[in-house]
Amino acid sequence: MRNVSLKQMRMLAAVVRHGSVTAAAQAIGVSAPAVTMQLRQMQDEVGLALIERRQGGMLPTAAGLEVAHAVAKIEAVLDECRATLAGYSGATRGDVSVGVVSTAKYFAPRALAGFLKMHPRIDLRLTVGNRADIVERLRRHEIDVAITGRPPDELPMEADVIGEHPHVIIAPPEHQLVFQRRVAPQMLASETFLMREPGSGTRGLMERFFADAATDVRIGMQIDSNETIKQAVIAGLGIAFISAHAIEAEVTARRLVILDVQGLPLRRQWYAVHLRDRPLLPAARLLQQFLTNEGKRYLPDVPLPF
Repeated sequence: MRNVSLKQMRMLAAVVRHGSVTAAAQAIGVSAPAVTMQLRQMQDEVGLALIERRQGGMLPTAAGLEVAHAVAKIEAVLDECRATLAGYSGATRGDVSVGVVSTAKYFAPRALAGFLKMHPRIDLRLTVGNRADIVERLRRHEIDVAITGRPPDELPMEADVIGEHPHVIIAPPEHQLVFQRRVAPQMLASETFLMREPGSGTRGLMERFFADAATDVRIGMQIDSNETIKQAVIAGLGIAFISAHAIEAEVTARRLVILDVQGLPLRRQWYAVHLRDRPLLPAARLLQQFLTNEGKRYLPDVPLPF
């Protein structure tokens, strides 16, 4: 690898990201033959195939993925250097990559808008995904600060509390349990539940709640969107375990009702997290501090009926 250049590594990363030499060349502003030539030289130097043509496009080999991950780490170090140099000049500017679990999208944009009003010279890049997506992007150094409902156990993290995060079970207004008080979890075993996809933090929390209650629930449909889950519950397709912060508008309008279930609301916390072994740069540190000190006031005010 001694004679491999950063330019070549960036070309490889572009091909991995875009899935073809042509698309990668367009993205980085060079010709496709130039990308092909540089990749050949790089493979000759490494002595391993880095890219293979398969069904679906140009895909990285295991060796190619290792190089792509190395590029991401190098770019992160260069970003740190640029931001640190900017900090020496006393400028509150820089780029921050923010990861947000999908349920946090109901408050995170408002919080980030508040941050940018205070620091207009900082550029934010926002990624939204389920918990597994965000954890993987943190691992690959693609995210500086993440907003999540549970700090990842898989990685060494620094986590600061933003505010309380309640979870409830919702039903359509005409559901038979709407007016029943203190419903035992076991009474829900015959209900049809609409559930988030594997990798979702909400799904993991629901599974732990019913496991602790020694109750098996019937899964009617797996849905990878809170918005679709809400519409499916309104349509009468089932009930759902969901973040109370995702249902503020529907509960206020009485299109959804929160069931009074024993042990709920399940009160967890929202966290701002970052990798422990990757010190925050000045701009990212400002965001982490803002979310910790001011983020709570951007959380939805959901009227819990009990």
